[in-house]
Amino acid sequence: MSTERVRPLSELPEAVIFDMDGLMLDSERASVRCWSRAAAEVGLRIEDAYWLRMVGHSTAACQQVLRERMDDARIAELMDRCNVLYDAEVEAGLPLRPGIVELLQWLQAQGIPRGVATSTRRPRAPHKLETAGLLPYFHSVTAGNDVAHPKPAPDIYLLAAQRIGVAPARCLALEDSPAGVRAALDAGMTVIQVPDLVAPDAAQRALGHRIVGSLLDVRALLAARVASTA
Repeated sequence: MSTERVRPLSELPEAVIFDMDGLMLDSERASVRCWSRAAAEVGLRIEDAYWLRMVGHSTAACQQVLRERMDDARIAELMDRCNVLYDAEVEAGLPLRPGIVELLQWLQAQGIPRGVATSTRRPRAPHKLETAGLLPYFHSVTAGNDVAHPKPAPDIYLLAAQRIGVAPARCLALEDSPAGVRAALDAGMTVIQVPDLVAPDAAQRALGHRIVGSLLDVRALLAARVASTA
């Protein structure tokens, strides 16, 4: 998606807060693959589209989705097996999303602070970033179990802004999922969505935030803002 079709940024953010899975790490495909494999191993036949409903949500929210199809004992069995498969994918190395390193290096050169707000819990969240080689780029990592209310509640973005020392209204949030977009908007941040597996529907687009094709487009929008004030 060309940045020409997206309205320019009205100001340069004082900090940028990143989601992790599906935005920086190409992990949502691995997640769907692990859910599907785990289900087959415990004797369940469930279509791949069902697992897309987990994208961007907390463990508790995923459990609610699973309760539509199975009881708590089967959920525990499925999640335990999925976690084993997913941890193996993490250790093998999750691919990076296009443009993430270029964007982080550009922000670092500009002296713009960077934080993470991810539904993934500790200790997995920082470990995934470390394994991917991205952890050194960030001033703080706010994980799903750092707050009482997960996305789409704004809590995790409010805490991420507090930890980085910048008012939410002065932060840019980068997200891929509908739940994350809602959380960041309700926190009062400027939001740019970079969709991955779940395309924004009409209701999502009606929220009025910017939607671009890749993190390279995000860098272009930020660079254009810098150039306009030079």
